[in-house]
Amino acid sequence: LATLSACSSITPRNLSLSLSLLKSHFSLFLSLSLALRLTKLEKMSRLLQTPFLPSVSLPTKTRSSIPGFRVKPRTIPIQAKIREIFMPALSSTMTEGKIVSWVKSEGDKLNKGESVVVVESDKADMDVETFYDGYLAAIMVEEGGVAPVGSAIALLAETEDEIADAKAKASGGGGGGDSKAPPPPSPPPAAVEAPVAVEKKVAAPVKAVAASAVHPASEGGKRVVASPYAKKLAKELKVELAGLVGSGPMGRIVAKDVEAAVSDGGSVQAAVAVKEVAAAPGVELGSVVPFTTMQGAVSRNMVESLAVPTFRVGYTITTDALDALYKKVKSKGVTMTALLAKATALALARHPVVNSSCRDGNSFVYNSSINVAVAVAIDGGLITPVLQNADKVDIYSLSRKWKELVDKARAKQLQPQEYNTGTFTLSNLGMFGVDRFDAILPPGTGAIMAVGASQPSVVATKDGRIGMKNQMQVNVTADHRVIYGADLALFLQTLASIIEDPKDLTF
Repeated sequence: LATLSACSSITPRNLSLSLSLLKSHFSLFLSLSLALRLTKLEKMSRLLQTPFLPSVSLPTKTRSSIPGFRVKPRTIPIQAKIREIFMPALSSTMTEGKIVSWVKSEGDKLNKGESVVVVESDKADMDVETFYDGYLAAIMVEEGGVAPVGSAIALLAETEDEIADAKAKASGGGGGGDSKAPPPPSPPPAAVEAPVAVEKKVAAPVKAVAASAVHPASEGGKRVVASPYAKKLAKELKVELAGLVGSGPMGRIVAKDVEAAVSDGGSVQAAVAVKEVAAAPGVELGSVVPFTTMQGAVSRNMVESLAVPTFRVGYTITTDALDALYKKVKSKGVTMTALLAKATALALARHPVVNSSCRDGNSFVYNSSINVAVAVAIDGGLITPVLQNADKVDIYSLSRKWKELVDKARAKQLQPQEYNTGTFTLSNLGMFGVDRFDAILPPGTGAIMAVGASQPSVVATKDGRIGMKNQMQVNVTADHRVIYGADLALFLQTLASIIEDPKDLTF
């Protein structure tokens, strides 16, 4: 304050006095400030037992320089991790999954990217891989069990020493919580009766295998359907897969079938299973059968379709030229389904609005690709394998792709992109002799076309003559929020012109 007062009345006479006062007071202020900071640092160092103050000027001896004193390196223990293996979402509509089979057993060592379990989604059976190295410590959902998407189905230990901790965590419910699926239903009482234990225990598994002894995707033995791990195991053990009977879903060969084949009783069981196929029981009348995973997904999709305002348009198309073309190219492996898909794709290329879709009710999308999905009935459900870019692929490649998709669909081995990327759907019941029917629009698409059988019909020509022509009826169900009557009529006219003059289908 004195300095400021002196500065307020500075004159030439006291200028030098004022400057000296300012210099002395400023130096005092810096000294006090530095002393306060050092005092705070000393207090903090005493509390935390950490030397904050640098000591560059004082020479000190380190412990390593003292004779007879060894520095022991400080080790920080690294704790191993116990990770949860979750039920994955294998499709956009999947809400829960069923454990088909465990490829690995508890205690097995796992490598990143290795298949651990086979899961049945609403559309297919898929191998689930691990994202980490470790050990399969505890299986929380057994084979046949169902678990919601995102729930824990097993525990993965990072080290072998952590397996016991992981099992304790699984038994105590720490990992799965309420998400743990209920165990599979217990076997019927007759299977465990003591007086006939030997006979019953042999007969029960044989019948279970017999029901799936002939796989629908094998085509009489031309193709063997097996899990990736079963193929690897068969190669290591030098077991011929063609001679095995699969016990997996739809007769799929799994690892335990390969292991059984190595034992003495494997071939005997397979031989007895083939004899039991003819004796497989039929449908029990009056029984209540719960939906399978796939049937549940189909049910939800059909209910969702009711919220879409649809309309239907029918059209009669003459198929004489298409039938003649099919006879010529059938020997080259071309199927009628591929011809119809190709013709539909070429018509969609000229009418992109029919290939569009409305998902949110406020806008619609002109799909950039023409992916024709074709409905296929399989055991226990319905699936729609997709012929992607059908307008750009030649008819021969399209036919080969279609046969491959059908095999995979019946074996429940389709990948998600092979059944959920369709932009237009075909449903063909003509091979059953159905002349006409209406199809339900799948959610997320703009239209579906129902194709009836091609049948001889009496028709009158424009010049007044009467003749015989082969004709088929197609009925299209469309989303009226996007596609209008005129759009669909023009599309059907284009489709009819392509089918009645199919020269462009083979190019």
